[in-house]
Amino acid sequence: MIQIPGVIICLGYILGLMLAALPWGGWWTLVLGIGCAVVFQRLRLMRRKSKPGAEEKTKTTSQTIPHPRFFLIAGLVGLLASFYVQWRIPHPQANDISNFVPPGNNSNQEQLFVVRGTVESTARVTRSQRGQFWLEASQLLDDVKKEEGNDAGSKAATGKVYVTVPLLQATGLRPGQQISVTGVLYKPKAAANPGSFDFQEFLKKEGAFAGLSGRQVNILQEDKKWGWWKLREQIMRSHVRSLDIPEGPLVSAMVLGSKAVDMPYDVRDMFVQAGLAHALAASGFQTSLILGVILSLTRRAKRSTQLIVGSIALLGFLGLTGFQPAVLRAVIMGFAALIALVLRRKVVQLGSLILAATLLLLFNPLWIWDLGFQLSFLATLGLIVTVPAITRRLGWMPPAIASLIAVPLAATIWTLPLQIYSFGVVPTYSLLLNIVTTPLISVISIGGFLSAIAALIVPDAGSAIAGILHYPVQWLLQLVHLFAKSPGNSLAVGTISTIQMVVIYTLFVLVWLVDWWRRRWLLAGAIAITLILIPILHSANTLFRVTMLAASGEPVIVIQDQNKVTVVNSGDEGIGRFTILPFLQQQGVNQIDLAVASDFQGDGDNGWLELLPRLPIKAMYDYSSKPENALTSIAIQKEVQKRQGIYQPLAVGQTINAGSVVMQLVNDQLPILQMQVQGKTWLFIGNLKAGEIQQLVKAGTLPKPQVLWCQPQTLKELVPLLQPEVSITTNADLDAQALSELSQVKTKLFFTGRDGAIQWTPKGQFEAFIQANENKSSVL
Repeated sequence: MIQIPGVIICLGYILGLMLAALPWGGWWTLVLGIGCAVVFQRLRLMRRKSKPGAEEKTKTTSQTIPHPRFFLIAGLVGLLASFYVQWRIPHPQANDISNFVPPGNNSNQEQLFVVRGTVESTARVTRSQRGQFWLEASQLLDDVKKEEGNDAGSKAATGKVYVTVPLLQATGLRPGQQISVTGVLYKPKAAANPGSFDFQEFLKKEGAFAGLSGRQVNILQEDKKWGWWKLREQIMRSHVRSLDIPEGPLVSAMVLGSKAVDMPYDVRDMFVQAGLAHALAASGFQTSLILGVILSLTRRAKRSTQLIVGSIALLGFLGLTGFQPAVLRAVIMGFAALIALVLRRKVVQLGSLILAATLLLLFNPLWIWDLGFQLSFLATLGLIVTVPAITRRLGWMPPAIASLIAVPLAATIWTLPLQIYSFGVVPTYSLLLNIVTTPLISVISIGGFLSAIAALIVPDAGSAIAGILHYPVQWLLQLVHLFAKSPGNSLAVGTISTIQMVVIYTLFVLVWLVDWWRRRWLLAGAIAITLILIPILHSANTLFRVTMLAASGEPVIVIQDQNKVTVVNSGDEGIGRFTILPFLQQQGVNQIDLAVASDFQGDGDNGWLELLPRLPIKAMYDYSSKPENALTSIAIQKEVQKRQGIYQPLAVGQTINAGSVVMQLVNDQLPILQMQVQGKTWLFIGNLKAGEIQQLVKAGTLPKPQVLWCQPQTLKELVPLLQPEVSITTNADLDAQALSELSQVKTKLFFTGRDGAIQWTPKGQFEAFIQANENKSSVL
């Protein structure tokens, strides 16, 4: 297998890719290589001087201490890798379809296009219950009337497009079909709030720069070519036929991976929340099962036969799963094991892992930033280097039980820092759940593989075998549901910085490689935990920040006053789930001390129903301006009181004290919320007419604020009237004359639809999240 010089060069390549995100990162890799070469050259000279004239000792020295030239080569390879990854970053071509998106176009406008192209993936169901697939564009028509058999006026367009269509329109779509889609072209937006999903970055990683909100799909030409998707569908149909939903898709996902299977989102989310998401990812566990079965069935055959049969099985599994990075890594390591078997050599697992990572990153260097690839690599590294040490310490246990504990514990140790860096959340019961469910997962995976093989031959036989798994699957679902819904199932610690993560992994490597640290592994663990906790404790005791999240329709405000958190308004379910919750988790918030629902839009704040199952609320004030929203208020009240919180109706004129912030509702129609924050007056005004505001100002009900939030349609009237220092609204869809008039007023304007979340601290100015992110990116 791969030798030490090869390991050094491979690591140099991987390090060069990682440092490519930093200024002069590749050159730093070269400098590091030169430094290591100097150090190791001195070590070799010192060893020779201490044992002069000993030829055998010299040979030993050359074997144990790598030659300096390999570090020089590794540094140079790392430098080239930094150029290579920059060259491979996708950019839109001259005729990419994203270049034809009109300025300011979005998925809510009615300017329709017709896009023709080839379907690249099977259709999946989105959370909004629309069909989604990838389309490789070939033609673009900007006039819908030209679609019917007329190519006049069409433009040649290329590029990958993220397409969503009504669910019925996606029925029957298959990879390879030539279709036309009528809909609205748009460019994806970057993340507008801290911790939220970056749709623009997601599409960029997929090599796409435009989306299409489709209305209608027309199939132009069927594709009769064979594809792996046909076998996948045959397996999934066989599982669903006997197990129904969600059990059938769950078994299919445990065999083929969730990326190849359209699983219900509630089941997927439940596994993620419980810390068992890896059970739905095809990787090393499945390839180990495949090789184990193949080698058992062919144990009396020739080694060359085992190699051929094993290779066919691994390639078949790779095709069925859809060529995912984690599966490619596992398959390459599987091939290494097969080759070692034929050559009758011992497999060096660490060398196989490094070789697999290097080959994959040569094929696609952008996978270095793929979270699935990173987690798969780290989990496998943990199994290789940490399981033996844990198993030895658990030697007093039966070997089977010790292994049952050591495997998930090692994987958790090596992946946890990356999880905290990415999500800021620790699944509290993950380790215990992994230990308890491992036997069930093994039984279901083996049964799922057998049923999948049978389904490819005789579909009814595959369904019959899958039916045997009914009770194990039910037990697994019940266990995951129990752990996912248990109190304290996750702990938000807040995201850590890149430096913190690098230091923690450096400690892990020292414990692995250096004997001094290995004997003091408890000290290393304590330092790693301290690195995570100290910033959290410091922030809890010193932080004061007001964040105005980018949410359409009403102001959504999060006030962090040391260790007290206040949330004002929640928006709809989508804002609660995808805007507020990720932000609070990123900040390490595990409970909301005070919640205020002012019902700014008059349609109820349903987002609280998404927050309450994950974050308990200690005290809540709820104002409902319309009787039809009473049912929502009752549901919120039940959820708050169920978790021992205090629920109170909010009356107009009532004062609410939230630490150093004082709030009060003014008006009984569409409410006006007034806040006193560190001596500054903040005013949040709903969709009221300017004349009504003038009356309130003249009556002395409203003071002139330093900070104003209002609807875009009233911005032109309210800013000259109230003359705030800062004004915030949702979007910048104002005419040129209005913007010109506003520019003459000494008021700083922010638009959350354009600028993203707006944050304020007493020591700093107002900061727009998107601009701050762009500044950081420009530095890198």
